[in-house]
Amino acid sequence: MSIAFVFPGQGSQAVGMGRALAQTYPAARRVFDEVDAALGEHLSTLIWKGPADKLTLTENAQPALMAVSLATLRALETEAGVDPSRDVRFVAGHSLGEYSALAAAGALTVADTARLLRIRGLAMQKAVPVGVGAMAALLGLELEAARAVATEAAQGQVCQAANDNGGGQVVVSGDKAAVERAVEIAKNRGAKRAMMLPVSAPFHCALMQPAADAMAQALARVMIHKPSPPLVANVVAHAISDPSEIVHSLIEQVTGTVRWRECVAYMAREGVTQFCEIGAGKVLTGLVRRIAESAAATAIGVPEDIRAFSSVLTV
Repeated sequence: MSIAFVFPGQGSQAVGMGRALAQTYPAARRVFDEVDAALGEHLSTLIWKGPADKLTLTENAQPALMAVSLATLRALETEAGVDPSRDVRFVAGHSLGEYSALAAAGALTVADTARLLRIRGLAMQKAVPVGVGAMAALLGLELEAARAVATEAAQGQVCQAANDNGGGQVVVSGDKAAVERAVEIAKNRGAKRAMMLPVSAPFHCALMQPAADAMAQALARVMIHKPSPPLVANVVAHAISDPSEIVHSLIEQVTGTVRWRECVAYMAREGVTQFCEIGAGKVLTGLVRRIAESAAATAIGVPEDIRAFSSVLTV
């Protein structure tokens, strides 16, 4: 069995996530303590008690989701004997999940990852005034068709394919008026559904360039080691291990397309038969099942999942 660990992105957050892990496993609790110390605040209290609207803020949701993912991983390491460098073929993450993946593979410390994600969240929110940008999901269109829709909708504004999630689900991002045009064009092009998304900023498009610049400065101040296992990066959809290439990909990712469908397909072609979503929610598990139908996909985020995974490793 060849295993890949995948890490969720924004939208998977929920008040109370990770609390049972912290209560059950001291190693998981230490991750939350480390993130709190790195940020100089009790983010763990917000994660476990809310309020939901504050947790959903990009600046909080990004480090919070990473904390839950790494807490889950530490529980797997201590309770199930998992060693990512030995037992896992690849790591990958959806958007911010890429930072969680790098921390899981030893390329970044948890503290540095928390601080980077706080900077990333703040910079992404600040890059575009609220109400100027938007995102929309186009369902039932493959990537090239969605790109054609975005190009037609742009009309001198920004409209780009932000996420190619697989299963005919593509998200477009850009100026609000252009994205609204894309929704109408997509409906006329045969999309099953096309709908605006309730997001606070137009992620993964050219409007995010100020955030990309901020991340270039932030990443220049941290040490990134060679990940083990390697990272399947969003913007290139293949495995990379060189630290300088990783930095470049993380900067490019802010304005570039999250090529999730291609990332999963690449790992499946390379022989991965078991995908494990590490952390909050089951969004990626559902996407993986549509992309790599012959592979198994499992979400691991609560103590019951940790115990069940112990038996998976012995199969």
